[in-house]
Amino acid sequence: MRILARVDFSRALILQAIGRCPPSRIHKTLSLPTSDFSLIPPLLYPTRRETNSPNFALSEMVTPKIGKERLPTDAKKILESIASSWGVIIEDVNLFQVIPLKGAMTNEVYQIKWPKRDSESESRKVLVRIYGEGVDVFFNRDDEIRTFECMSHHGQGPRLLGRFSNGRVEEFIHARTLSAFDLCNPSISALIAAKMKEFHDLPISGPQKVLLWERLRNWLETAKTMASTEQIKEFRLDTMGGEAGEISFLEKTLSHENQCIGFCHNDLQYGNIMIDEETNSITLIDYEYASYNPIAYDIANHFCEMAADYHTEMPHILDYTKYPNADERQQFLRAYLNCADKQLKNLELDMLIKDVEMYTLASHLLWGLWGIISEHVNDIDFDYIEYARQRFREYWQRKGMLLGSSG
Repeated sequence: MRILARVDFSRALILQAIGRCPPSRIHKTLSLPTSDFSLIPPLLYPTRRETNSPNFALSEMVTPKIGKERLPTDAKKILESIASSWGVIIEDVNLFQVIPLKGAMTNEVYQIKWPKRDSESESRKVLVRIYGEGVDVFFNRDDEIRTFECMSHHGQGPRLLGRFSNGRVEEFIHARTLSAFDLCNPSISALIAAKMKEFHDLPISGPQKVLLWERLRNWLETAKTMASTEQIKEFRLDTMGGEAGEISFLEKTLSHENQCIGFCHNDLQYGNIMIDEETNSITLIDYEYASYNPIAYDIANHFCEMAADYHTEMPHILDYTKYPNADERQQFLRAYLNCADKQLKNLELDMLIKDVEMYTLASHLLWGLWGIISEHVNDIDFDYIEYARQRFREYWQRKGMLLGSSG
């Protein structure tokens, strides 16, 4: 999940003028009632073995009343229904505990905890997610919800327990969110590679159309609408669009018939990866940007995210010395392809290595544009423009290194 916040309501007219992020082309999903909220029976999906660590860091305890006041009435009705399905009779809805969780910046996220009964070893928990406002400038919320439902259906990520008008109730995964340091761990990296391959191979319904280039063009137009004259000049935004622009150049240069298209996460930074440390199983969460794309792009984007640590005093600063070296990239891709050295088709590995390096350029452009837009729609204490500046700087440097041209 990216560092996003609520859009200032005074910018509503701007957002209407610039349009919305295009849908991710997922048309056929699980059918759900169209009422304001719907309860998904917990037994609809396979049960998941629980472990010990929560998937978000617990914030310091606040007065429970504050959290409960944030819960919409229809969300409380779903919680009552879930509790009843577990055989937990709640005469007073205020008996459950509401604990705000850190780590989710797009939405408000709460752990809901029921009083532990004598026969239970621990309390029952679920997660309530209240959607942030204004994020539809980056993605389509309806598509994200459908993707979440599909992921639940395929046993990926948390199970969907219920929906209400501006949020949803999810299974609470007892696992640890990764840190920036974890991405450098070869054992964890191999697990992530295998999970990405599994994710890319999911049979998600809908046309397998690449969304990357359409998203880049839409974000470029949005950024140009919001950016100042100085920012447009600094980031060379006028050179990005059109048939002779950077985006079209990349699309023509990177696209080829033999590239593999899969259903991609598109935002695989460490905060969107969880690990069950008892079973070493990996879970990918938060599918706001998920769509069909070249798998090489998804892997390239993950490699680029190794330069980031969003939990420092200066979370916008990127350290590209942490970008995986050639041996580390090859090791990751071998784990992704899941082939022993003797059986590995060198041509397949070599092609993927080259494609991944090239698609880092698209990653830098996309998140550079994201930084410019975020500066104008978010109120989080984060230096989005400096973040964008680093991504564009890395784009031009890597373009010169990979293609022999820096302008």
